[in-house]
Amino acid sequence: MKKIFLLTLTLLILLSTGCGKYTEDDIIKDLEKKINKLSGYKLEGSLEILNNEEVYNYDVDVSYKKDDLYKVSLTNTSNNYEQIILKNNDGVYVLTPSLNKSFKFQSDWPNNNSQIYLLQSIISDMKNDKNRSFKEEKNGYIFSVKVNYPNNKKLVKQDIYFDKKLKLKRVKVYNEDGVALMSLKVKDIDYSPTFKKSSFQVKEALKTVKTGEKIMETSVLEDTIYPLALPSGTKLVSEEKVDKTDGNRIIMTFDGDKPFLLVEETAGIEEEMTIIPTYGEPYMLMDTVGAMTDNSLTWTSGGIEYYLVSDVLNQQELLEIAQSINVLPTMK
Repeated sequence: MKKIFLLTLTLLILLSTGCGKYTEDDIIKDLEKKINKLSGYKLEGSLEILNNEEVYNYDVDVSYKKDDLYKVSLTNTSNNYEQIILKNNDGVYVLTPSLNKSFKFQSDWPNNNSQIYLLQSIISDMKNDKNRSFKEEKNGYIFSVKVNYPNNKKLVKQDIYFDKKLKLKRVKVYNEDGVALMSLKVKDIDYSPTFKKSSFQVKEALKTVKTGEKIMETSVLEDTIYPLALPSGTKLVSEEKVDKTDGNRIIMTFDGDKPFLLVEETAGIEEEMTIIPTYGEPYMLMDTVGAMTDNSLTWTSGGIEYYLVSDVLNQQELLEIAQSINVLPTMK
């Protein structure tokens, strides 16, 4: 009888001290251990980006192989425009098959900021935020943690959803007003995929590109596309249209408190895949992946190449101007 009493008392003490409870630290340790053991993974999902009330939807296909090899395919569902971010031992590439161009970066991507579609980045954000919040629900777990997007200060936090088996289900990234500007819904994760040795090489990656709508090569820019958001005290002071071998170029000069230059030109399609050395970091901007430096932003959208540069604007200000450039011509 005495033994039964002592056993019951011991069980009550263990229960009262929370022994056996699966904590948020346990979850993070288990996830980190699992990812570190993997030889690779493959993730499929859908990504939604909100910009100035416009919604952009992408199909996302992520391949990862141990030793820091990545391939991220991003396909715009409205026109099947596909780009691939590829990292291998030679560097980081943004492949743009519809233009027959591959932009090569010497970059720390994906380690330089948060990445909504990479498991390593998500777990790192969870681990690094000591003030994170955690909630257990009937069907899984939710973490709320800070994000690290140094060139987009509007993005401040993310909610990360796992099921009871710790499989990632969804990620939402919010601004300071609690509006979700990016949302990833995970359709499937394969933790034991098979990759060929050449899977992360440029030529092999291009073979996986889906056949979709090609960019219509246009030889004339009939209308100027103006930014809708300008820094206070800054205005358009000159606009010059010049001819080039394969089309037109429009050069706009904005002067005032925060001057900048905006160039728009017809996007040329190369006859063969061409690798172009590019300075800066890959950056996902609305409907395309561009290149961002400390004082410039370059991207291609709708058959037009954009180049935005300033000696005084910071990355956040450059981004706000770029995001305000409408796809339709507007009045000055």
